[in-house]
Amino acid sequence: MNANPLKWFSHLRTRYILHRHPIPHDVWHSLMSHALFKGLSAVEKAHLRELSTLFLYHKNFIATQEFRLSQEMLVSIAAQACLPILNLGLNCYDGWRDIIIYPVAFKVNRNITDSIGLVSHEEQFLGGEAWSKGPVILSWEMIYSNLRTPHSGHNVVIHEFAHKLDMLNGTTNGMPPLHPKMVREDWTQAFSDAFEHLQQQIERGHRPDINAYAATSPAEFFAVCSEYFFTAPENLNHHFPKVYEQLTEYYRQDPKTRKV
Repeated sequence: MNANPLKWFSHLRTRYILHRHPIPHDVWHSLMSHALFKGLSAVEKAHLRELSTLFLYHKNFIATQEFRLSQEMLVSIAAQACLPILNLGLNCYDGWRDIIIYPVAFKVNRNITDSIGLVSHEEQFLGGEAWSKGPVILSWEMIYSNLRTPHSGHNVVIHEFAHKLDMLNGTTNGMPPLHPKMVREDWTQAFSDAFEHLQQQIERGHRPDINAYAATSPAEFFAVCSEYFFTAPENLNHHFPKVYEQLTEYYRQDPKTRKV
């Protein structure tokens, strides 16, 4: 008798889902032609396809404003969301279910408190947002743009799902739960130094090494660096090598070694 029946049952259920709900080969092959995935090995692509299949099965996609989501759209979102957890596992996205898709950027209204305590009302149009223990909200227009005309350091799906990883320790502070062999002090030093350097560049009117939005907060810095890590790894490694090193340990991937 199997020593761990729960693990055996979970494995059997996973194989059942993969067998009954496969991503069509033509849809997957077309998606893998995009620059974001081209450097992946055949083994990595096969594993990503399995993760994406399970992701699609377990998550609930909600289209707004009578927008219709095709299978190709769903698969593209799933694959981008699963790329960061390729070597981490789908359980990193446990605890929530919904992914809300708007056709274009969506409007949010917020009260903003400044440094002296004054509160002002602000209206913003966003391409993505992640809620703690709640949904991920995305604009299809931005997702499509990131895939079709990629720009270094820009991927809204990776950005928002990096926030989800950051939230796993209960707070969004730019430090997701680190693996046992990672050194917390090394992470803190690398990210703090780089974050301060970026803020100083902006304050002095210099051209920032990466997207200036990363200087907004430590949480945004982690999310933006994650975008660069997967879309422009050489760029991130050049400007912030210690941050890049920490991300290779965290994501258990080294995108700059992939041949495109």
